[in-house]
Formats: sequence, structure tokens, C-alpha cells
Amino acid sequence: MLKKVESFLQDRLGEFALIPDERKAQLQKIADYISARTHAAKKTALVYICIHNSRRSHFGQIAAALAAHYYGIKLDAYSGGTVATAFNQNAVNALRGIGFKIETADISENPHYTVFFDDAHPVHSFSKVYDDPVNPQTDFAAIMTCSEAEENCPFIPNAGFKIGTTYDDPKAADGTGKEADVYTQRFAQILRETLYAFSLVKPNL
Repeated sequence: MLKKVESFLQDRLGEFALIPDERKAQLQKIADYISARTHAAKKTALVYICIHNSRRSHFGQIAAALAAHYYGIKLDAYSGGTVATAFNQNAVNALRGIGFKIETADISENPHYTVFFDDAHPVHSFSKVYDDPVNPQTDFAAIMTCSEAEENCPFIPNAGFKIGTTYDDPKAADGTGKEADVYTQRFAQILRETLYAFSLVKPNL
């Protein structure tokens, strides 16, 4: 694992006490879902969903990939939205600042990025709708990362499990000069809670 990313992750492991009890109860449901799938020898796919698939849902996908690798949990993480826009540049910059290596495949209005926390586990990121062909079409967990998606998408077709773990939008910091801090803090929160949830996974029930 890249050294800066590993250091950032280790700091989050020491912050579980910051997670409110009500939130921990929600995160336990994600752990139970993964545990049940693992115990049944079924493939686990998590799709992190927000309206624009530009910030929080990408953070969720990347945090899940990183946390799963850390704990040795076999699952696939994806992201999507109800509309496609672009992976926000402030979010990309924050991840680079944390220590992720990010490569850009193109310079279109919706660039495709490859995000690395080590050399062997790339996360492919671009903005897309949640039912894009690159995402699972059936039997997946829909994890809603913004209240707008939770309210506007009460039903996600073919999802076997749906839960809302919503986060404040770091977009509020855009143009303030505080983007780096706010976006980094939001990814830290998402990673902290994902690490906590995955720490509760019991592969052998």
C-alpha cells in the first residue's frame, strides 16, 4: 500500500469513537449484509449512489475498495448516480493530496480516472448512472451517500439490499479556498465509517 495512504488509513482506525451510536447501527447492517453474502459463498457487490456521481459516491467506492483490501474481504465496489456528470476535480485533488496515485485516461468532459492505493488494485472511476453496463445489474447492495439520492430514488431496481448512509456535500466548500480541507475531511469520514463497518464483518458465521 502506498505509504501516505496507509498512514491516512491508520489514522482513521483510531477514530471509531467519533462515530455516533445511531450511525454505528446503520453501519452494522452493511457488515451483516457482507457477512451473510460471504457465508453463503455469494459474490458481494456494493454500489455507492449519489445524484451526480461526482464526489461522495466516488469517495464511497474508493473507501470500500481500500477497506476491503485492508481487511482481506472479497467484494467489488462500484459507484453511480441518477445522472452522469464528471468526477469532480476538487475530489480528485483531495485524493491525490491524501496520497493516492491517479492516472487520467482522457481529457473529456467526463474523464476516466484510474485510482491506485497500491500497484495491484486499481479503481476505475468516471461519472455514470447507477445502472451503467459497467455496474452490476442485479443482486447488489445500493448504498445511498446523499440525501437527495435517498429521497429521489426510494427504489433501486434489482438491488438486493438498500441503505442510506448519507454525508454532507463537500461541494459547499467550492470557491471558498477551503476545498482541500473540506474534501479531505469528507473522505476521512467516509473511510472511517467504511473501515468501522468492514471491521464488523464475520466471514465465518
